[in-house]
Amino acid sequence: MTVAAGVERGYRRGDGDGGDRRSVEDLIALFAERVADYGATVSVVAGGDVAAAVAAAAGKGRVLAPPALDQTWLAGLPRAELDSPPRPVAELDGVDAAVTACAVAVAETGTIILDHGPDQGRRALTLVPDHHVCVVEASRLVATVPQAVGRLRPGGVLTWISGPSATSDIELDRVAGVHGPRRLDVVVARG
Repeated sequence: MTVAAGVERGYRRGDGDGGDRRSVEDLIALFAERVADYGATVSVVAGGDVAAAVAAAAGKGRVLAPPALDQTWLAGLPRAELDSPPRPVAELDGVDAAVTACAVAVAETGTIILDHGPDQGRRALTLVPDHHVCVVEASRLVATVPQAVGRLRPGGVLTWISGPSATSDIELDRVAGVHGPRRLDVVVARG
């Protein structure tokens, strides 16, 4: 598709009706490629291997997770705690990693969308710690942004994540972690 200014756009536009017929494996492969392009680490695992992948990504430090996160995903973490009651923001800054799920993820853009439901936690939990480990279940993966928007609940607070937080200063020096976690690990769980 070409837009008026002549800029080539390699993605397909859709109306969110689920018309994209790519296989789940194709979506997983595209999503993993796009997420890695942003500088995040990606692991694609079978559903039963999520705990090991989360443990490898999060390490042995102190980890916080939302109370409704699948507890089996935290089984390999020696210092996992639930953010219940919610910890003060100053305490979140000292946490080594946060582990969450996502509402939906977009294969074509490599974007993870959080609607801060019970398995994703509050915004501060995903933005203050310097390391975010996000589990993306294959059932929450769609091809396009319109399809993702069609799955989101209206009116809620959304966080759209496309790689670790980064920005550039006036001299184009890249600075990581200014607006969120410096490090992003994504665990894609096949069915």
